[in-house]
Amino acid sequence: MPHRFISLWLLVLSGSVAAQDPAISSSISYTRDIQPIFTEKCVACHACYDSACQLNLGSGEGAARGASKMPVYDGERTQAAPTTRLFYDAFGKRAWQQKDFYSVLDAQGSQAALMARMLELGHKTPLTPNAKLPEDIVLGLNRNNLCAMPAEFDGYAGAHPKEGMPLAVTGLTDQQYQTLQRWLASGAPIDEQSLAPSAKEAMQILQWENLLNAPGARQSLVGRWLFEHWYLAHIYFKEGEPGHYFQWVRSRTPSGQPIDLIATRRPNDDPGTQVYYRLWPVQGVIVHKTHITYPLSAAKMARIKSLFYSGNWQVNALPGYGPQSRANPFATFEAIPAQARYQFMLDNAEYFVRTFIRGPVCRGQIATDVIRDNFWALFQAPEHDLYITDPNYRGQATPLLAMPGQNDDVGSVLSLWRNYRDKRNEYEALRRDSYADLPAPSWSTLWAGNDNALLSIFRHFDSASVTKGLIGEVPQTMWLFDYPLLERTYYQLAVNFDVFGNVSHQAQTRLYFDLIRNGAEQNFLRLMPADSREDYLNDWYQDGGQFKMWLDYEAIDDDKPTALTLDEKDPKHDFAMQLLARYGDLNARPDPINRCDGAYCSRPNIDPALQNAEQALSRLASRPAAGLKVIDQMPEATLLRVETASGKREVYSVLRNRAHSNVAFLLGESLRYQPGLDTLTIYPGVLTSYPNFMFNVPAEQVPAFVDAMENARDANRFDKIVERWGIRRSHPQFWLYFHDLSQYIHETDPVEEGVLDMNRYENL
Repeated sequence: MPHRFISLWLLVLSGSVAAQDPAISSSISYTRDIQPIFTEKCVACHACYDSACQLNLGSGEGAARGASKMPVYDGERTQAAPTTRLFYDAFGKRAWQQKDFYSVLDAQGSQAALMARMLELGHKTPLTPNAKLPEDIVLGLNRNNLCAMPAEFDGYAGAHPKEGMPLAVTGLTDQQYQTLQRWLASGAPIDEQSLAPSAKEAMQILQWENLLNAPGARQSLVGRWLFEHWYLAHIYFKEGEPGHYFQWVRSRTPSGQPIDLIATRRPNDDPGTQVYYRLWPVQGVIVHKTHITYPLSAAKMARIKSLFYSGNWQVNALPGYGPQSRANPFATFEAIPAQARYQFMLDNAEYFVRTFIRGPVCRGQIATDVIRDNFWALFQAPEHDLYITDPNYRGQATPLLAMPGQNDDVGSVLSLWRNYRDKRNEYEALRRDSYADLPAPSWSTLWAGNDNALLSIFRHFDSASVTKGLIGEVPQTMWLFDYPLLERTYYQLAVNFDVFGNVSHQAQTRLYFDLIRNGAEQNFLRLMPADSREDYLNDWYQDGGQFKMWLDYEAIDDDKPTALTLDEKDPKHDFAMQLLARYGDLNARPDPINRCDGAYCSRPNIDPALQNAEQALSRLASRPAAGLKVIDQMPEATLLRVETASGKREVYSVLRNRAHSNVAFLLGESLRYQPGLDTLTIYPGVLTSYPNFMFNVPAEQVPAFVDAMENARDANRFDKIVERWGIRRSHPQFWLYFHDLSQYIHETDPVEEGVLDMNRYENL
């Protein structure tokens, strides 16, 4: 039996599927009655690695696994932690208890189950409707997870009488509470069945597995490369069942046999045996923050065969595994034509940028504090990428593209870092000097192959989002990816990054990402007039950033011209305007709210009530906080729900873009804030996985809402806005509004739907 599909039997054998009272247990189904309650009221906090106490309630397997006191996120540990990935590192309650998890479902002698007592504590201390919570309830990522074990509950309840479950939010209905308590009293039986592919999906799975597992050295190398670029994806088939997603894994068994999972720490670690690449269903509730989608179809298969199998290239010897192979995928996979590798990534560039910007890690400040709060990403056309077109250049560059983080010896972190920094700077010098000998860059330098070519990135402190198209005001910085930069970013922040790693691994990853950002900025500056580049660089690296440029970065080319004709007064802004005009067909998301260039600052062809609302909202967008004081009070990512009289609604993301003097240092981010330069981006859609707050405003009241925002020059006035239109955690209809955000995603882009996370929902 495959590991994946015997989880139910493991639960039975380990004793978690028990029925003390057959009459009660037969009337309650985990699948029908319990998981829907968890999905509605619990999963928003209990999913991914940042689940409180690692209690993941998105599936029966997660509920049976229970909780752990071991933190996944620990930036100070000197030794890598054991991995505890649900559905991956162990199966069944007993196996998880050997990894120091403890049950929240089992009764303890005469005492009810820990979950039952936590729910009782929450149910008997309801919140005052839509009132601000007591300040002594610590929320968000500053909360210290106490992770009380069953024997420690009484002490927890005595010290935290208002912190039962669900924590600091409108709780369960009486019926939900009674259903859960009856289920727990009956022994918490779990009847969950594993998701299985449909017949049509099973046929496509077999075709794809046959492709990745085809015999031959060339086929084996391509299969390995594809797996390493797909392992994070939630795969879906164009003709598949709605809500069915699949994940690539490595198995000891071939297609047609049950999957025998090879659960290594990283997807490119030595499997220790012959590998078969297999697709298995993604189990449990789909949560938005880990839902990075990728479509497979007959057209995609034809594309891959054309890219990777049409030439006569050969593989002399298959590469091995280990730190050296992980550090330099350019050398590991150099036999595969570079053009095929880059074009494959460009075809779905949004997916690849999402893997390292949005990511499945779920708490990403170690990476996000190296990027600005809003910027645009562009890509270099393969025919203008020297790494693709010039074998001699590629041979010189490849040894310099190795990445740190494979050796996590704490004592060697600085020497390791300097070694990789120097290699990277040697590469940057090679790139600068080699490109100086080419014709000046022009519009043809930019790839424009499909709607993935222009991306907008928004950082929300410790998370970030990626969206197709150019959204918001013209940003302070832009990134230009070529193949060496895109591939290094993906490997450094996704394939090679270990969330369970120690302080050395995490520091090396963060420090190298700083170099990656600088490289992307330098690539973009090459498009600007030569005499403007230093000024832009100095603007991006103010204060101590100048010292950082001298210490760690290679000098830019401030001599060779660009072939673009740009306004000398503000070439970056002119570039952005020409980009929008030239590639308008790719930018399928016009943005009149943030870039209003006339009398009408709303989208055409929408409800007139929403047009009026957007016209008013445009007064708040792209204005510096020095003149719009309410920005000082705003969280990172607010969702604004606008209701029309006809019963329809539109959802807008209101994103706070924090300005920084520079983002070049590991510590002291708050010291580099420039709050007077903060702005808001307002855009239709849900542009975050982590709402920090919600407002619900009738369309006819949006002008009054905007007036109040413009006049909210202090916290007291902002509190009045929250009182009138805010949806606090204690709002009686909190969950209706919160889950309507996911429903909105379902209506506008159903493949992307997932339960949003409320760990960062603020107590305004």
